[in-house]
Amino acid sequence: MSTPTATALPAGSPTASAAGRALVIGIAGIVLTALGLFVSGAQVVAISWLVGVTYWTAIAIGMLLLVLIHHIVDASWSAAVRRQWELWLGSFKWLALLFAPLVIVSLLGSHDLVWPWMNLAHELHGGHTVGADPLYLKKEGFLSLPMFVGSTAGFFALWIWLSARLRRASVAQDADGDVKWTSINRKTAALGLPLTALSLTFAAIFWVKSLEYHWFSTMYGVWFFSNCVRGALSIGVLIMVWLYRRGDYQGVLNTNHFHSIGQLMLAFTVFWAYVTFSQYFLIWNANVPEETFWYNLREVNADGTPNQWKYVGIVVILFGHFVVPFCLLLSYRYKVTQHIIRRIALWILAVIFFDICYNVLPALKDAHGNALPLFSINLLWSITAVVGVGGVCVWSYLRNFPTAKLIPIRDPRIIESLTHHE
Repeated sequence: MSTPTATALPAGSPTASAAGRALVIGIAGIVLTALGLFVSGAQVVAISWLVGVTYWTAIAIGMLLLVLIHHIVDASWSAAVRRQWELWLGSFKWLALLFAPLVIVSLLGSHDLVWPWMNLAHELHGGHTVGADPLYLKKEGFLSLPMFVGSTAGFFALWIWLSARLRRASVAQDADGDVKWTSINRKTAALGLPLTALSLTFAAIFWVKSLEYHWFSTMYGVWFFSNCVRGALSIGVLIMVWLYRRGDYQGVLNTNHFHSIGQLMLAFTVFWAYVTFSQYFLIWNANVPEETFWYNLREVNADGTPNQWKYVGIVVILFGHFVVPFCLLLSYRYKVTQHIIRRIALWILAVIFFDICYNVLPALKDAHGNALPLFSINLLWSITAVVGVGGVCVWSYLRNFPTAKLIPIRDPRIIESLTHHE
């Protein structure tokens, strides 16, 4: 099975211009984030960088899951849009490169710059150290620097391998139309789905949840999974509208494709709300200190006064992440009207960013153990990090755009997809 080679974008073409702009924006975001080292210090910038890389890695994982699910259930409607997800998966190698600085600084001695458990001498609130912490000692077999580095490398290697295998078979089918490529991708999906589910769960635990390693949650991987898929569906909508408006998808997509992807967006909005509320309700109801402290940190300061994160949780997470998109996506008209579903997709992408900030940034604390407020300069570096990493991901997608057909022209389900109806 040959590997598709990169094809140079024609100079002056709209796609080449868009790729160039995306790369410039990405580099500018990365440079601005790096300048934050001189303004806010290494720890603030490193944790903000974690927000940016985690955000876009989650979206790429979501696209990988959508392609795997497409093959395992033999879906027809998504065949016309699947190729764009396959092209986006090329960003995994760049995401691995952009995650590398966090691994390198950990290996070079700044063990507690992001993850405090990496430094056994790190002093916890209350005076004792990580090395003397009973909760850490129970988890040290999992929470160790070699385990972290090896697992992170393994996660990206798995995602890159699965993405390349799926795309190679898909593109090869364009050339010869052999149904064996569909069979290969179905077998890849059967293996890849459980592996991707496990890897995204452990990635979420290692990268984000372990920032507060005292916390217990058995639903964290499912929360991360729901954001992965919601983000991927939203980026999918943006790509669909973009390609339709510039003419590529005209005569390929119809209103039913937008309705179908809108239905999935609604389903995963409800799923995210179910998982998030269930986790909060069970922890609140059990009232176990090892679990409740995580929410207390995001609601009140040490003196009992409400902090900024409480209102972020109520306004942005509850209403922004669930109520607003849920009410909008109930409407058939909103799902099939391109400019409306595009705005809904942008809204969802924005609140996913705040959701990840809600999970990551409270790891930054003041001398009293209070979470630093969201609406401070810390938010600026998180935004520049998301813009920087996002620019690279968009550039990667546009760079891969000319390497394959717009749609899988010889997929056995492509005719059903082109004539898709509700």
